[in-house]
Amino acid sequence: MFTKILIANRGEIACRVAATARRMGVKTVAVYSDADASAKHVAVCDEAVCIGPAAAKESYLRGDKIIAVALATGAQAIHPGYGFLSENAQFAQACADAGLVFIGPPASAIKAMGSKSAAKSLMEKADVPLVPGYHGDDQDADLLQQQADKMAYPVLLKASAGGGGKGMRIVENSADFKAALASCKREAISSFGDDKVLVEKYLTRPRHIEIQVFADTQGDCVYLFERDCSVQRRHQKVLEEAPAPGLTEARRKAMGEAAVAAAKAVGYVGAGTVEFIADYENVDSKGDGGAFYFMEMNTRLQVEHPVTEMITGLDLVEWQLRVASGEPLPLKQAQLTLRGHAIEARIYAENPDKGFLPSIGTLRHLRTPVAREFEVTQTGAASQDAIVRIDSGVRAGDAISPFYDPMIAKLIVWAPDRQQALASMANALAQYQIVGLSSNIAFLQRLIASQPFSTADLDTGLIERHHDTLFPVAKPVDVAVLALATAALLASERRATDTQINPWTDTNGWRLNSSLQRQLTFVDDGKTTQIAVMYQSGSWLLQHGEHFTRMSLLQQNGNDYVIRFGEREVRGTVVADGALYQIFTGGHQHTLGYIDPLAHAGEAETEGGRLTAPMPGKIVAVLVAQGDQVKKGAPLLIMEAMKMEHTIAAPADGLVEELLYAVGDQVAEAAPLLAFKVDAS
Repeated sequence: MFTKILIANRGEIACRVAATARRMGVKTVAVYSDADASAKHVAVCDEAVCIGPAAAKESYLRGDKIIAVALATGAQAIHPGYGFLSENAQFAQACADAGLVFIGPPASAIKAMGSKSAAKSLMEKADVPLVPGYHGDDQDADLLQQQADKMAYPVLLKASAGGGGKGMRIVENSADFKAALASCKREAISSFGDDKVLVEKYLTRPRHIEIQVFADTQGDCVYLFERDCSVQRRHQKVLEEAPAPGLTEARRKAMGEAAVAAAKAVGYVGAGTVEFIADYENVDSKGDGGAFYFMEMNTRLQVEHPVTEMITGLDLVEWQLRVASGEPLPLKQAQLTLRGHAIEARIYAENPDKGFLPSIGTLRHLRTPVAREFEVTQTGAASQDAIVRIDSGVRAGDAISPFYDPMIAKLIVWAPDRQQALASMANALAQYQIVGLSSNIAFLQRLIASQPFSTADLDTGLIERHHDTLFPVAKPVDVAVLALATAALLASERRATDTQINPWTDTNGWRLNSSLQRQLTFVDDGKTTQIAVMYQSGSWLLQHGEHFTRMSLLQQNGNDYVIRFGEREVRGTVVADGALYQIFTGGHQHTLGYIDPLAHAGEAETEGGRLTAPMPGKIVAVLVAQGDQVKKGAPLLIMEAMKMEHTIAAPADGLVEELLYAVGDQVAEAAPLLAFKVDAS
């Protein structure tokens, strides 16, 4: 076994590999970019070396630098994780040439499976079932169209060197073929430097099922069952589960044996995933019938490997290290068993309501469900109790930058059966709290609870087909949510003056011969809503619309509140994020903007406006150019925040020296928006 390895990756997979290495007594070396100097994966490894600037092409994709660090630190092997250089045949070969073990397949296997068209030719010779289609080298547009016309529409165009959903187009009819082909080739050459495509019959409601395989250097190869990865958006996975719902033992065995044949055809070693699409439209009530077809092989550990670990009780990273060091596979095929059901949800910093646009920012508040460390049992899950596992590469206070994948964590649950796993996942998602950037948690909650997913009516078009259910029109927040925000606001004002003995700044609402009444204005999904507060002894009377409700604060512990609101006891967490209040209650997150009437009092008279973002938002219009001379109060730019537009005006007569953002840019709260020089006169 190795005594020291270098992990040529970042984020949660680097932390994941380090955890297994630590348990096995193997020292680890982390590499990091300038942007990751304080990252979690740097902290959890025994050593860490900076390899370059933030851009991946100057750091994590610099194989020469990584190999040099491995040699300098005395590492014997390199674990590539997934992404970056994990499927780079040249890097794998360079490791071997430098006398380092690449913890993955040989370069020849990576190269063989790196081209989709070449891989399909190999699979055809190995009798692995293929989707009907054209995988040849002749890329004449007329020939490709003829092939598509022969197999009947719809067809799928796919970049031969592609991945991650790039260079893929569904073509519904012959008239649209040439335009789709040109578009596919442009994206393929831009993303992969290779515009070769293949044409396949498109299954209208396929399931995406992949088989985990493992091979050793002695020639043995096994399959560790399957994962269903059908739930996708833009050809990228959102939820994964194991085993695949409704898969019969006969189909499981057939797919597993086909995957092993695929691995053996290229002399595979280590962990790999053979991906199939399965036709479930022709499956009978017993789960028999239909067909499955080879799609591609990923020559690395997959993002979704934890669900396989959970149903087998095995540590796949440990298997990787043992196989790479020359040991035989720890178990034979007949010794492998599966137990229970596991589901993985990918927690991303993104906004599903805006086309899953990535979100950048700082994790100002992060609270996760209670998890327990993954246990290796070799015999399946250790108990009949549900297990919650979190694989993450970030902590509270860390930033999600624009340089890398915006994954925050992988949330994995295991339970004795699928229904219990669904309940456990729903409960875990309800406990997840993230403040500082957008996340997909609410979307995942709707997806898990949706009828098609809960009943396992799965296929790769599920999200698009049920778009209206999964992206419902926002409803106004319940008045209890407004009450929680109000309680937090009033409590923060009280804390700010607790140490001051001054009747003019006291915030308990005392008035001589009367009581204080004030109006609070919040922004809810772009619409203002007001709540009137009447201070009373030990409580408040809130008016929302025509309704009056008494509120009192029963308990506060940091950001956690318990209030009495009318006859209800309401519990929740309220986190103030600048001008925004993030309220977590009843398993859901609500965002309210607070409009402070005193925050900019006198600003119009003294400054004419502010040049910083009043809250996080997006620039929607720039009304001036660099070098423009403007008058006080002139509109400079417009930003959108909380679905409302905010006009940024000139604070005085002056000169626009520099524009710091362009239309479409996201800006953080209090970010300077432009450089402005006030006229001396």
